Amino acid sequence: MGSLAESLEKSQKFVPPLLYPALVRLEEAYQNYLKDNKAQQELSSLLTNFAGRETPLTKADRLGQKWGGTIYLKREDLVHGGAHKLNNALGQCHLAKFMGFKEIIAETGAGQHGVATAMAGAKLNLKVRVYQGAKDVERQKLNALRMRLFGADLIPVHDGSATLKEAVNAAMRAWVADYRTSAYCLGSIVGPHPYPSIVRHFQKVIGEEAKEQILAQSGKLPNAVFACVGGGSNAAGIFSGFVQDSGVKLMGCEADQAASLAFGTLGILHGMESLILQTTDRQIAETHSISAGLDYPGVGPWLAGLKMEGRLTPMPVADSQCIEALKELAQFEGILCALESAHALYGAKAYLRENPGHVCLVNVSGRGDKDLDIISRYDVQNGDPT
Repeated sequence: MGSLAESLEKSQKFVPPLLYPALVRLEEAYQNYLKDNKAQQELSSLLTNFAGRETPLTKADRLGQKWGGTIYLKREDLVHGGAHKLNNALGQCHLAKFMGFKEIIAETGAGQHGVATAMAGAKLNLKVRVYQGAKDVERQKLNALRMRLFGADLIPVHDGSATLKEAVNAAMRAWVADYRTSAYCLGSIVGPHPYPSIVRHFQKVIGEEAKEQILAQSGKLPNAVFACVGGGSNAAGIFSGFVQDSGVKLMGCEADQAASLAFGTLGILHGMESLILQTTDRQIAETHSISAGLDYPGVGPWLAGLKMEGRLTPMPVADSQCIEALKELAQFEGILCALESAHALYGAKAYLRENPGHVCLVNVSGRGDKDLDIISRYDVQNGDPT
């Protein structure tokens, strides 16, 4: 399985002709980077000694008892900075330095990729410029502050819905203007080739670790692996470890009003052909999610291909269901996950209703400190005084 997925991923270059040489240069440099033993040793050291890998696999005993199955949590919330995003940001920024760049352009939705890129830039002595939708700057104030504290230049984007789609648009426009002097650090498995392949490579460490860990702890593979899906980098990361295991279900948990896997049709967005949410006249549809990181009208082409092959099952999750799962994890296991990750968690809960006794592996892609203000406001608006 995965041949259509890889074909879709590697055929993407829907960009202005001006950017073709930059993408060709990036792909060539990336291949050389992978073969450079010194560069790979440096990156491995950064992942261990700066990012804090490997991350634990936690068995959620009390939650499993409540939900009627066995639940393992891959703890990407324990990566330095609080999310899986640093795996890719370190890799891309290290690659940019390998290529001789001194400046980085990035986009961010929930702010975790922006924070991770700012942290990586500070560590590697690179100047960082981050574009974030103005709506997301407001609802993710903590991450906006963190980016600035790490020395990044944060630029709010007021166009359109002022969320992730517009942030990507602005970052790509900036890169078109500055591609000779700046590297673009893309935060998800979206965009023109080779970006989806690069991001998936830097995130596959999640799945590689998780597979070894669950076999060591339980002696068998899980029945199903759950990950939240916006663009899809954390999902691609953990699914990469299990995609060849046909007995393991891959479950992509999306915001129900931004569910590109479930409801998207093939279209072009941000330099890629993938499953996109579109209006009847083929315009990009507006989306909504309580989690800024999932508020995006497309999905990475690798995940789209897996869905089209029947290898990946989409699971739309409502805001209220996300909050429900987040609170239960906090109260039964003492873990506060990100709103994004809570979608994957609810997916496991819903799956166990139909498949009691099964073993579920959930990717906890980030921690929830950044979301406390949103959670508290949601509770007030919905009559919950907690």
